[in-house]
Amino acid sequence: MNQEQPIIVGLDIGTTKIAAIAGRKNEYGKLEILGFGRANSNGVKHGQVLNIDETIKAIRMALDNCYASNPNLSISEVYVGIAGHHIKSLQTRGDIVRQNTDNEITQKEIDQLVADQYKTYIPAGDQIIDVIPQEFAVDNFQNIISPIGYGGVKVGANFHIITGDRNAIKNISRAVDKSGLQTKDLVLQPLASAAAVMGQEDLEAGVAIVDIGGGTTDLAVFYEGILKHTAVIPFGGENITNDIKTGLGVLKTQAEQMKVQFGSALSNEAKGNAFITIPGLRGMPAKEISVKNLANIIQARMSEIMDFVSYHLKQVGLDNKMLNGGIVLTGGGAQLKHLIQLTEYVTGLNARIGYPNEHLASGQIEELARPTYSTCIGLILKGYSDYEHNRKQFDKAYAQVEIPIALKTPETIKDEVVVTEEEKQAVRILNRKGIKDFWGKFKDGIIDLFKEEEDHAL
Repeated sequence: MNQEQPIIVGLDIGTTKIAAIAGRKNEYGKLEILGFGRANSNGVKHGQVLNIDETIKAIRMALDNCYASNPNLSISEVYVGIAGHHIKSLQTRGDIVRQNTDNEITQKEIDQLVADQYKTYIPAGDQIIDVIPQEFAVDNFQNIISPIGYGGVKVGANFHIITGDRNAIKNISRAVDKSGLQTKDLVLQPLASAAAVMGQEDLEAGVAIVDIGGGTTDLAVFYEGILKHTAVIPFGGENITNDIKTGLGVLKTQAEQMKVQFGSALSNEAKGNAFITIPGLRGMPAKEISVKNLANIIQARMSEIMDFVSYHLKQVGLDNKMLNGGIVLTGGGAQLKHLIQLTEYVTGLNARIGYPNEHLASGQIEELARPTYSTCIGLILKGYSDYEHNRKQFDKAYAQVEIPIALKTPETIKDEVVVTEEEKQAVRILNRKGIKDFWGKFKDGIIDLFKEEEDHAL
């Protein structure tokens, strides 16, 4: 047990659930979960906090459940995911002519180039969340990953700029603050999910991470180690549930239950002679629901989501077999039966389910390795990236916390897992490059933008 490492907490504020997970890295660089709590989310629609009071109640309940799983925890700071269909992205190009061409290009000049992009025109009411350099150019040399140390007259880069609605972002911060927590950073949810389910080889091969949440589907596209595109598609699992409710004339809770238990994303795979019996309301006769009809409704909406994914891949010219890593499906909606086949059929790319277990220590409860918690695990990884780069000060006062028995599998309790020398070596290599590099590509902290803004306002 590595008691020196800080405990980092991810808070995923979603449309259907709010999850709080506290984790700490062990000596092999894997996350051990020290606390876990979730609550049903009210007040969030399409990934956007609308009712702040309801959201605060749900955050507090998730925290209470987290404390119930481990009473020794003390949580004051959290990494928070941000999504919602107000999140947009655009591509820009920036260049600077160097003042002093006798010396090599320095980090300061690159920082200036990035800072200039914050002056890009965006619609009123929006805020630039992140400016991500893609590939650099020095004079006539293109596709340079890092131009520091090069000599030249002109240095430029293509940039991926992510924007969001200023009020929507402030609502998230307000809900977290009023829950008695401090937001350590706001992190774009597609990037958090990507960090949790992706390895270094995925980053290099080229991959599209599709995170199907309750209210939105988040997309992050990587190619040749660079984030090429991000998008938030305004449909998710809740839209499917509502379609079932309307199409089959059932209650929302019944629709959700049918989707999870009997749902399939391919109607061809559903049995034509299978029926689900739904009890009638207040003495009404019971309803017989065809499993095939249920699959037809799910397939229609899931096909629409995948059409959006194809459209976005076309936008960046990566729709035709160029993504060797294919599509990685994660989020709660990724658990639908036959979704891999439907995704491959609609997009023409290979698909797999992305589980966050690659970064979890052995012996954690299975629930946490589900795609539902990818964003939350990714938020903790972002916190560790900050810690390992000494970007922020971390409080180690609560380091002496053990993993509670409730969060271990029975096998682990009987027989603590033995890690082989090969596994240790693999983790050392991963720690040297992998996910640290991944987070190193992005801005230090979205939350700092708002602090700076408030400072100017005072």
